[in-house]
Amino acid sequence: MKNKINLLSIAIGMLILISSCSKQLDLAPISSVGEGNFWKTPEQVDAFVNGVHARFRTHVQRFLFLGELRADIQGTDPGTSTSFTGESTAGNERMWNNTLGLDAPGVGDFGGFYANINQLNLLISKLNTTNVTTAANKGYYLGIAHGMRAFYYFQMHMAWGKAIIQTEPTAAIDISNLAKAAAPEAELMKLIKDDIEKSLTAFGTNYTYRNTKSFWSKNATLMLKGNVYLWTAQKGGGTADATVAKTALLDVQANGAASLQASFVNIFATTSKGNSEVIFASRHLLNEATLPIINFVPQTGLLINFHDSIAKRKFDVVTDNWGGTYYFPMMMSTFRRFNDRDSRKWASIQPCYRLTGTTYTLAGVFGSKYKGEQSAGVRNYTNDYIIYRFADLLLMLAEAKVLLGESPATEINLVRSRAYGAAYVAATDAFPRQAGDADAKEAILKERYLEFIMEGKRWLDLRRFGDTYVFKYTNIKATEAYKVLWPIDRSTLTNNKLLEQTPGYPAF
Repeated sequence: MKNKINLLSIAIGMLILISSCSKQLDLAPISSVGEGNFWKTPEQVDAFVNGVHARFRTHVQRFLFLGELRADIQGTDPGTSTSFTGESTAGNERMWNNTLGLDAPGVGDFGGFYANINQLNLLISKLNTTNVTTAANKGYYLGIAHGMRAFYYFQMHMAWGKAIIQTEPTAAIDISNLAKAAAPEAELMKLIKDDIEKSLTAFGTNYTYRNTKSFWSKNATLMLKGNVYLWTAQKGGGTADATVAKTALLDVQANGAASLQASFVNIFATTSKGNSEVIFASRHLLNEATLPIINFVPQTGLLINFHDSIAKRKFDVVTDNWGGTYYFPMMMSTFRRFNDRDSRKWASIQPCYRLTGTTYTLAGVFGSKYKGEQSAGVRNYTNDYIIYRFADLLLMLAEAKVLLGESPATEINLVRSRAYGAAYVAATDAFPRQAGDADAKEAILKERYLEFIMEGKRWLDLRRFGDTYVFKYTNIKATEAYKVLWPIDRSTLTNNKLLEQTPGYPAF
């Protein structure tokens, strides 16, 4: 099997091109011509599995949008409607201002996820009806397909509540026949949990990673299981679901061959892909694919008007060629929530100052967790986008323990001590000794905030812990609780007359 996702591969290129239609809920995986010539050799199956991961990579920006942009990280600072560089937010402020609607949905077309869901449906169908690949690969690939499909549906459940369930591959486009109502939330959650169990059964005892952790694995499914059952535990499932979550996370801890990196900054470096902390990441490589965060960093020509007070220098076009268009600015208050001794502050955020005489005044900040790599004088954002890592395991395990009436100290302090490094003072920094630690849930939420900025976690964390946390930390009021879900866009509602707008938003 070829162990590298290569978008230049003819097989994968064909798979991507023939399913690139942008129509709403386009569920056509391949052409009728391609179908008759495919699924004949193990190499073709391998190529198809590469293809679903390549398509998954095209969705990482949507995962970031759905997971973070409506929370208390991005936004313009008080008194201005632009970023500190003067760049416009180009309408994207509707996400963090939570003023979304039919014609400004933030994320439309259910994230475009159905195109890959249909590929996964086809993969499941073919693996269950043919013996082209080896038994070992068949089990691993079925584990991937069911796990990844559950992940997609869970993303949609957290965002829109309801979603259309489609588990059979569709080989022809017929909008009238595709018209389908969204399934109730309970039915959707049942599918998610069923797919998780099918994935785990298919993987069996195989905890190994493939493609330097850029392929879905049993450990990824177990992380998803922990996440899903924490979600349901916080929303009525109680200790029973918290116990399931804890068991799944302990399984990864015992068998997943993962551990904290000694250095926080090394987790995201382009030179340490698939490092010990990573459990599953979407791969980006030079001359193949770059992480789509160009709108999270400033234009180089505007950034050079500011200073780095730590390095005592003015930004310059050679070193600081971020080359962005700053549509998604980060608030200075985000930067100020960190302790200066916390290495995550400096590894995740770049502060920018105005210099007047010898006085530095903070002008603005931007996320710098993904620094990419330089090639021929150009910055290329070839950082992997990490979906699950060991620190996430620890803090989800801490959450499960709190729900079960147990102490989360061990897990929280492992994450904190790594963040503070040599500056860590257990007498004042360890849980439960920091300000706010008296409320264990708040302590976990704070730690997750500091740990996972720009990893698409914060909004979903607030949603999981409950609406009261959303109301506390965002600009959504209790009187407009419907806004915790996303609206469905006009085009999707136009193409599927059986869909209904998310309750609370103006009806279509």
